[in-house]
Amino acid sequence: MSDVSNAIEPPVRGLFIDGHEVPASRPELLDVLNPATGQLLARIAHASGADVDRAVTSAAAAFRSREWSAMSNRTRAKLINKLADVFEAHLDEMYQLETANNGRSLNETRAQISRLPDFFRYNAGLAIARRDAVIPVDGNYLNYTIRTPIGVVGNSTPFNHPLMIMVKSLAPTLASGCTTVVKPSEYTPLTTLRLAQLFVEAGLPPGAFNVVTGLGPTTGRALAEHPGLAKWVLTGGTEAGRITGAAAGAHFAHQTLELGGKTPVLVFDDFDVDQAVNYAAFGAFVGAGQTCICGSRQIVQEKIYDEFVEKLAAKARSIRIGNPADPQVQLGPVVSARQQQRVLEYVRIGLEEDRARLVAGGRVPDNPALKNGFYVEPTVFADVTPRMRIFQEEVFGPFVSVTRFATEDEGLALANDSPYGLAGAVRTHDLTRALRVASRLACGIVWINDHHRLDPASPWGGVKDSGIGREGGTESFDQHFETKSVMVRLDDTPFDWYQNTTAQPRLN
Repeated sequence: MSDVSNAIEPPVRGLFIDGHEVPASRPELLDVLNPATGQLLARIAHASGADVDRAVTSAAAAFRSREWSAMSNRTRAKLINKLADVFEAHLDEMYQLETANNGRSLNETRAQISRLPDFFRYNAGLAIARRDAVIPVDGNYLNYTIRTPIGVVGNSTPFNHPLMIMVKSLAPTLASGCTTVVKPSEYTPLTTLRLAQLFVEAGLPPGAFNVVTGLGPTTGRALAEHPGLAKWVLTGGTEAGRITGAAAGAHFAHQTLELGGKTPVLVFDDFDVDQAVNYAAFGAFVGAGQTCICGSRQIVQEKIYDEFVEKLAAKARSIRIGNPADPQVQLGPVVSARQQQRVLEYVRIGLEEDRARLVAGGRVPDNPALKNGFYVEPTVFADVTPRMRIFQEEVFGPFVSVTRFATEDEGLALANDSPYGLAGAVRTHDLTRALRVASRLACGIVWINDHHRLDPASPWGGVKDSGIGREGGTESFDQHFETKSVMVRLDDTPFDWYQNTTAQPRLN
């Protein structure tokens, strides 16, 4: 709870089901705070299992309705493009609301959200371009496929990028002809609720996009367990993926799980140190480090290691911390007091358990104007070894470790020494080495001389404990269909298996 009083009573937000905002079945409300100030932004409903069932039932009815299911691909694509236009027309509103809700700096939020309408346009294009296959087979047969939308998609989204991560799933879900129930993070539900309202006003049929708010262990679990889901999508921690993945797997739902990460960045000594430091600061501290692709493990070749550490520490100390609504601010708060304490606990672990060398940050800023927010200074640990907890465990804050390596093989061994495998990055001007190292990194995404780069056409997802499935690209769109194979015999010759068995070769 906040210790800052509000002159105006904050709004109470209900669930969004069947095209309308409706109250939950129980009176309990959850507080939504501004992480920069600790002030109460809104109170939201805490959906029960019965409320989740209402939302899934609405999505299922919309999926079966002629208004949605009989819509042609071209008509659907026109609607999805219209949703993109409506989204774009409200970008200024979304920048402000998301910055207030999750604490990311306004400049970062604007840069990210301004790209999101393109996810809808890209998937609208896929809806028009979609073709089913005709398959050459042995014998006098025509074999073709029919793809049909799978049904209701449940989607649980995190607090760090509320709109972006939701849109990566929502765009292919709607463009493919599926419907959805979204459970946003209880910390950051406001832009999701607003987008659902805007889309229905723009002509999306009621029930195609429903929103249930609440806690992960209650509302989120009820959604994952619901037998009416055809697909379960979650972006969150690895343990949440295991729990909800098992729940959704009980009724054989398709799944896309984007889970934890501990991104290694291999910096070779032929790369400009100042540029490597700039990329390291961006990769580690953008979004206050609250990204699953945070460049949290800088693995630096020994020739430039000391210079890199010194310059990264100086860069971290130069970053302007403050209220993210101020365009001059470069780093806002983490999302909650709980997350702030988590980051500070890892500072303690780095110092006391791992005995690493703290070269920057590690504290709450001493600026009295920030005392009610959830701020942590950009933190850099040096001389980190692979057995240290801060090398292996995901912190999810403005926190980066630096590790020394000598040879390419040693660097790769350090990079792959992790239970996670979402993303990795390489800094080198040796093209042959860059391609060789990228092919050997055990992860789903690699950036060469860049970081945090995403496009609607690019597949996104990880391996190992970082999850399964892909978002983005044709891979994500195609995962929203069931494929039916149709085999047509084109030969009128009489058939009798039991009269002439040996002359009829077949696979059956």
